[in-house]
Order: sequence, then structure tokens, then C-alpha cells
Amino acid sequence: MNYDDLVVVMRRLALEAGDKIMEIYNADDFEVKQKSDDSPVTAADEAADALISAGLRAAFPGVLLVTEEQAESHSAKGDTFLIVDPLDGTKEFINRRGDFTVNIAYVEAGVPTRGVVYAPARERMFYTLADGSSVEEKGPFAKDVAGETVALRVADSDNNALLVVASKSHRDQVTDDYINKYNVKDTRSAGSSLKFCLVATGEADLYPRVGRTMEWDTAAGHAVLNGAGGTVVRFDDHSPLRYGKEGFANPFFIAHAPAVELKEA
Repeated sequence: MNYDDLVVVMRRLALEAGDKIMEIYNADDFEVKQKSDDSPVTAADEAADALISAGLRAAFPGVLLVTEEQAESHSAKGDTFLIVDPLDGTKEFINRRGDFTVNIAYVEAGVPTRGVVYAPARERMFYTLADGSSVEEKGPFAKDVAGETVALRVADSDNNALLVVASKSHRDQVTDDYINKYNVKDTRSAGSSLKFCLVATGEADLYPRVGRTMEWDTAAGHAVLNGAGGTVVRFDDHSPLRYGKEGFANPFFIAHAPAVELKEA
């Protein structure tokens, strides 16, 4: 894979998909349908998926592609592939809360190594460079030329005063019970894969997820966090979270800065 080309294509497609999403988000009304797993889907999910999928297939025709909105792609086999969630945080989108993202990632040998997370309503964009390091680009965002970027680095966490980020739509008592094992200075809620990015920027130290996620939900944010010096581990045994699993379902996990002293589940 030519990483220079990959980063340019992923960034551009994320921005173009973001434009499509915001057209629908800013409309007076939009239809919400239910998928077979009872999760919601909108025209924005479908339009962004069509745009990103076409762009990735044209640019990288020999690479496996897995995308949330195309069930036939879920039978893909291998540990190296492109993976897309065209609109992560559909519930945030439907409720017009802004914390939704476009997620595009490249997984190599089970590890997300490159990715982009774009939050069009928040005007924040995070991605990995060709060398694997992560940056946040400051807007306005031109499609073909990257603007000013700031290198990302996780916090040198203080275990006596941790900053914790948790899901806005899926927080529960089990999550709170785990968070309460730490010495927490403050907690905040965020939607979609922005939680990974808040750890990557040092705005949070720890993001535990005790709930169902799929690989397309997490791969791009995981790549950004990796590139900022962070890590994502399984909740049960603290081994690295891997990709290319059967059915693409994730176990519970913890995203964190390395200085955080993890507690047992």
C-alpha cells in the first residue's frame, strides 16, 4: 500500500462524505429507517457510503473493503482491508446533537494502521499521516490540499486525577462501576469515534467501552489513537484489540494513554 496516496484519498473522501451528510442534516426533515438489527439508518448513511465505497474501490481495486452499510462486504475474509463507517453516531445525527463522524481506516495484519475521523458538524478532523503519526487538521478544509495540522500526543496521565470520556448514547451502570475504580478528576460524554480522538489529543486519559461495537465503529479512531501513542485493549484480559474477527464484532475494550494504570474488569 502506498500510504501517501492512501492518506490523500481517505481525507478527501471523508470531506466529500461530510458535505453529503451535512446537506441532509441541515434539511428540514429526513427519513429514518430500521435495519435488520434494529439499528437506525438514514439517507445520509447511504449517500456517504456510496460515495466512499466508490472512491476507495476506484483508488485501491485490489484491497478488500468492508463497510457497515453493505452487508455483502461483511463476509470478507482476511486481516488486511479497508473498513468504513460512513456515518458513525447515527443516533447523534438523528437527534441533531452533532457528535457524529465519518470513519475510514486501513487495517494491516489485524491492526488499524491508518485512518481518518471527520466530525463535519463539529468541524474537527483527525487522521494519520503516511508515517503513521496522527494529527488534527484545523479548518477550513480544502478537498485537495491539507491545511495547518497539529501533531497529536496522548497525555502523560496522572493516575490520581484522570480525565475519562464515555459514550453519550450507551452509558450504563456497568460502565460507571468500572470508571469508579479509578481516581477520576472529571468525566465527559461524547458520541461516535470522537472518544478515541479525545484520548489521542490528551483531552481524556481513558475511554472504557462496555457494550456492543463493530470493527467499523472503532478502526479509524483506533488508528488515530495508535498514531498518537495510545492503545486499545480488550476489557477482559488487556490484550491488544485485533481486527478481522469473525463477524467483525468487537469485545468490550479500553482505549487509554499508556501511563494509565488499568484496573481489572
